[in-house]
Amino acid sequence: MNFPDDLEPQVNALAAALLARGWRLTTAESCTGGLIAAACTAVAGSSDWFERGFVSYSNEAKTELLGVPASLIGAHGAVSEPVARVMATGALAHAHADLALAVTGIAGPGGAVPGKPVGTVWLGWALRSGPAGAELLQLGGDRAAVRAVTVQRALDRALALAQAGAA
Repeated sequence: MNFPDDLEPQVNALAAALLARGWRLTTAESCTGGLIAAACTAVAGSSDWFERGFVSYSNEAKTELLGVPASLIGAHGAVSEPVARVMATGALAHAHADLALAVTGIAGPGGAVPGKPVGTVWLGWALRSGPAGAELLQLGGDRAAVRAVTVQRALDRALALAQAGAA
């Protein structure tokens, strides 16, 4: 994945939509390790709409940085809908932003567990003006492909939310 060439049109569209609403974006990333934030900040002028990014790769980081209860991770696993939602709401609570994106998943090649194969990713989002949501992605390919498609899908979701103004 190259930054910003591959994603620049997508990020520019997101930037325009966020700026039109006067919104700022924050991210909470696990399996992508900051790639969404990197894609956003690769574009000049992103400081006008990108507020901050959290890389919460470990379960402890999810708890400490984003307020994800350890009991929630214990009950559902780090790669789950409730954890993705709380990651997003936690990022929003710890940032000066209007929209938060969160991703947690299994990029591989290891890490699969029963019911959660490699390529299982939960994309979560939260808006100051609306409810949190989440979407399950079942992606194919190797680690790089899973991470690249996750970034693209997250940016698509952010654009749709910014254009709609609600979840």
